[in-house]
Amino acid sequence: MRPSTQPNGMYGEATRPITQTWNQNGEECPDNTIPIRRTKEEDVMRATSVTTYGKKTHGSIPIPLDHPHHHLAGVTDGHHYGVAYATGDANYYGTKVTINVWQPTIATPGDFSLAQLWISAGSYANNDLNTIEAGWQVYPTIYGDDNTRLFIYWTSDAYNRTGCYNLACSGFIQTNTQIVLGGTLSPVSTYAGAQYVFDYLVWKDLEGGNWWLQAGGNYVGYWPSSIFTLLQTGVADSVQWGGEVYSPQITTPMGSGHFSEEGFGMATYSSVIQVVDSSNYLKPPNDVGLIAPLPNCYNIMSDVSSTTSWGTYIYYGGPGCPQNHQSQVM
Repeated sequence: MRPSTQPNGMYGEATRPITQTWNQNGEECPDNTIPIRRTKEEDVMRATSVTTYGKKTHGSIPIPLDHPHHHLAGVTDGHHYGVAYATGDANYYGTKVTINVWQPTIATPGDFSLAQLWISAGSYANNDLNTIEAGWQVYPTIYGDDNTRLFIYWTSDAYNRTGCYNLACSGFIQTNTQIVLGGTLSPVSTYAGAQYVFDYLVWKDLEGGNWWLQAGGNYVGYWPSSIFTLLQTGVADSVQWGGEVYSPQITTPMGSGHFSEEGFGMATYSSVIQVVDSSNYLKPPNDVGLIAPLPNCYNIMSDVSSTTSWGTYIYYGGPGCPQNHQSQVM
């Protein structure tokens, strides 16, 4: 019910308290039970079919073929990104990141907006892409409202048959009695006002081989190694952090809806970015690359702070641009 070890070397920024709406009155599940978001008939009816409920539409981080991580490139219809990725290492045993929480307005039915981490191995080309994902999202088609919610995802075959959001299918084993996967996060950040953050840590337990999730400082559960192929006995060859929107018309904002150059209190950020090495130690990534195919719509910037607890960090986001958008890979 707990990992055998936890990575050493963690640090972080000072945070404001953030909770999930369902347990703000002190509710907690009885021993040996976990909270699960109820799936209603109308939830399933919003999906294109029963078999696709809780699953992602195909899409990937759009990396050019001459890029060192081009193996992650795939179909990206309607998916837009402001993403940073680790470079310089071949193997990753996990990552930790702190992300500030926003509630973007979804412009068109079917769109979503999120901020997350990705841990991956394999490629779309071979249909063997394994991913572990965690963060926050606003996705009315899945949840039936515009609330900002904690989510996880996984796949072992490039999103074809395996994997799902949260607990919509078998796979992730939850051990926490208080956190709801798919549950609303509250409060959220306000423009030029109070900023609220939630931290995420995912790492491979070297003893059991399972991939554990810690969110908001709490053990949530684990992805069993047996549900993966490449991540079962191996480790990740790529780690990313940042924002994604699904918006074919490019009208849904990413994060706060403001560009990265506006900075703290205005733009979305991921701070204290660290990766887990083979010694089970958290360290800053050696180097960070950036991907923003539509920089006039959604952009991203990175930096390293030696004077604050932020360490390696990124700002990203944007309002979208339904007209006159220009494609450009950074």
